Amino acid sequence: MADAAPKPEEPKIEVEHSGSPPTRKTLIERLDNWEDWASWDEFYRTYSTFVWHVARKSGLSDDEASDVVQETFIGVAKNLQKKKFDTSIGSFKSFLLNQARWRILDQFRRRKKQQSREADLHFDDDDERRTAPIERCADPNGMALEKLWEKEWRDKIMDIALRRVKALVSPRQFQIFSCYVLKGWSPERVKKELGVNAAQVYLAKHRVGRILKREAARLAEGDPQ
Repeated sequence: MADAAPKPEEPKIEVEHSGSPPTRKTLIERLDNWEDWASWDEFYRTYSTFVWHVARKSGLSDDEASDVVQETFIGVAKNLQKKKFDTSIGSFKSFLLNQARWRILDQFRRRKKQQSREADLHFDDDDERRTAPIERCADPNGMALEKLWEKEWRDKIMDIALRRVKALVSPRQFQIFSCYVLKGWSPERVKKELGVNAAQVYLAKHRVGRILKREAARLAEGDPQ
């Protein structure tokens, strides 16, 4: 059996301290330069895990999801090369969704063909398990995938925004914010376990929360609706 394809590498977020962090729109525009390997690497690291998770949650295996990632980014590259995506008039989120959706459907079709061939070889009238998994999965072309995509997209933006915020504030303030807001600890527990007072708790909540909203907005502004 062939070794399983490795999962895409988790993106490493580097915060730019001068000016705003690059938005999706500016990153996409930089991909016009085919010799800009740094931008292409950033693009892949930023979105590959996102596409992989959507493919897995659609019902595909690890290997199938890895194939979806590879084929999706080949398709994206070809479309960008042919100028088929215009950042000024289209939503990158929708563009990427369509590229991934087609590849997810392709994987389900391949699976169904393979299962049909296997069923022909091992036909059993009483075997109800012959129903192909594709017939038991949500339609990747329907609303289920749209909702899954939206949730994964929001989670991805929040994940990157949190990493940037962590690099912009003091470790102490981020720890307080994480315990109080992200983990849902009570103010009393935060004060007791971290050795801080009420003012420090609420200051961290509002200051870090404000920066988090700002970073999330910057990440989203490159996606025109």
